Amino acid sequence: MKLKANIRIFDIIGHIVIWLILIIITIGVALFFLPYSFSKFIINRTTLVDQNGVERNLRCNIDMFSNIGHIVLWIIITILTLGIGYIFYFYRVWNYALNNTSVE
Repeated sequence: MKLKANIRIFDIIGHIVIWLILIIITIGVALFFLPYSFSKFIINRTTLVDQNGVERNLRCNIDMFSNIGHIVLWIIITILTLGIGYIFYFYRVWNYALNNTSVE
């Protein structure tokens, strides 16, 4: 089996523009919601291809707003570590997203 990503350049540009606007409007607070959106954006555009060529979609079953406690905790960690904690946060969100992904 292998993974196949189906991400178009216009989808990427749209996603970047939306998040840049949100980051500016919220004075950076949106950066803590970005990893959830980013991981879901990539995973939901990926398929699993088996040895027979049959493609099955991956579905990321996370909701960035349901994890508000997790986000608040990492905001505090990021502030206390002067931004270094955000790097770890990004990886932890990816870990969470992959653990909550299913194959359709």
